Amino acid sequence: MKFAAIDIGTNAARLLIGEVRMTNLGLQIQKLGYYRSPLRLGDDVFSKGKISASKLKQFIQTMQAFRLLATAHQVTALRAVATSAMREASNNKKVAKEILQQTGLQIEVISGEEEAQLIFNAFELLHLGRQAQYIVVDVGGGSTEISVFEEGKRRASQSFELGTLRLLNQKVAPNIWDSFKNWIQTHAKVNEAHIVFGTGGNINRALKMLPNKSAKISLKDLVQLHGKLSPLTLNERIEQFQLKADRADVIVPALEIYIAAL
Repeated sequence: MKFAAIDIGTNAARLLIGEVRMTNLGLQIQKLGYYRSPLRLGDDVFSKGKISASKLKQFIQTMQAFRLLATAHQVTALRAVATSAMREASNNKKVAKEILQQTGLQIEVISGEEEAQLIFNAFELLHLGRQAQYIVVDVGGGSTEISVFEEGKRRASQSFELGTLRLLNQKVAPNIWDSFKNWIQTHAKVNEAHIVFGTGGNINRALKMLPNKSAKISLKDLVQLHGKLSPLTLNERIEQFQLKADRADVIVPALEIYIAAL
């Protein structure tokens, strides 16, 4: 069966279409299509507190395109969820109603807790083993979600109002960094080894920018990459590292969050 998922984030909106099969090895998902639009709802929400008319028009156009793509793939079902920016937009209900009327898409504005749960659920498909100890860190434009998995079960998860666009717009609470680090120290056995999984577009791009393109990134790698990128202007980052404009500004604060977590 074919399914589609729409993730309406603070920095971008994404559509993933996949075919789900049950095999002898368990549940398997084959990606059929992935599409991304740099919608940047956070630009409006963090500066104006709501989604503007011009941004809503772009929002509607993006959802119309995603709906057509899902229809072309003949998906069985589609779910659309919105996260940090839509949670904080003062006109989020009006925007969701307009999207429904214009596109037929029912958007769910989910809590930070549910966002963390959905991210964690995806890792169940990796069959990492019941004894594995790992931490999942997902950095978005408006929030960062962390889940801790130890002794065969999830110990804790938390969503923090700490994201790339939030940092760029200086909309982060003064004590958030201490809260972020203290939560990890409290809920993870930091004196024991853990596998740390970073998710999100920024960490994927960072991986491609490293000279040794393995599946593993060390803290030293991230610190060195941050040291190269942070002094550069946006145009210099775009030219020297072939970054898209909507990636060049957010990758530096994203690295800062991953570094803090590690």
